[in-house]
Amino acid sequence: MTSLLLPDIAAQPQQHTTPLNWVGMCGIALPVQMDGRNVAAMADAGVSLVDGSARGIHMSRLYLALESLEHQPLSPTAIRNLLATFLASHEGLSSAAYLRLSFQHLLKRPALISPLAGWKSYAVTVDAKLENEMFHVELSVSVPYSSTCPCSAALARQLIQQQFLADFTTPTLDRSQVLDWLGSSQGIVATPHSQRSQAAVQVRLRSDEQGLPVTGLIDTIEASLGTAVQTAVKRADEQAFALANGQNLMFCEDAARRLHQSLRQLEWATAFNLRVEHAESLHAHDAVASSQWQW
Repeated sequence: MTSLLLPDIAAQPQQHTTPLNWVGMCGIALPVQMDGRNVAAMADAGVSLVDGSARGIHMSRLYLALESLEHQPLSPTAIRNLLATFLASHEGLSSAAYLRLSFQHLLKRPALISPLAGWKSYAVTVDAKLENEMFHVELSVSVPYSSTCPCSAALARQLIQQQFLADFTTPTLDRSQVLDWLGSSQGIVATPHSQRSQAAVQVRLRSDEQGLPVTGLIDTIEASLGTAVQTAVKRADEQAFALANGQNLMFCEDAARRLHQSLRQLEWATAFNLRVEHAESLHAHDAVASSQWQW
């Protein structure tokens, strides 16, 4: 029996010769190695199609090349080599290669006071592009935190002052009586409103960076804001968290400026953009601020 060659429809010429910026696949399940452990990631892989006469690319070549990331720690070098493989497998068809990896980064975080600890999950995205020997990697993270409104705090303090004047009308004050008053709901008649907030940060890495500083970026964000959400807590931790919020009153503008200044200090970052969202507990809408540097 005569063996027939399988048809390659993608290689056949077509009538419309329009180049395409990006062709590939999205949502590919892929294990990657981060910080010594396997992480379940989703990959988007693609190349440009500069040869408009070609009907399509060879997607299976991209898919099979992704396997290289399973067997080594995820790093800029590993990603660059993968993108070079994408282009080599599409020589004459493509001039640029792209990769996006999305995964959850787990970190075990200690409580503020007690010996407890718990896991927090951070959404991470790695974007990379190789074109004309120009290679860059961008690292994105999303970090939750707590924000207490400065205006609300001031208004609450004023109400407490008014209640104090109403409850203590004599010129002489008994210290123990005042202390009891401060610890009662009768005295603290109002509290400021707080909300769970989100910082989304995207940083472009220096071209010679050898690692993916995911944990370092998260640590920088949480330290600059001062009110990272907690995991396992005792009452002492909850009290310390209340203290942290009271010492870090911030509008969304304040949070964005804090992050901007902290990110400017990162030696391995050549550009960044950031966006903070405060999910208002007073309003039905959110408060948002953004900033960028050399983007």
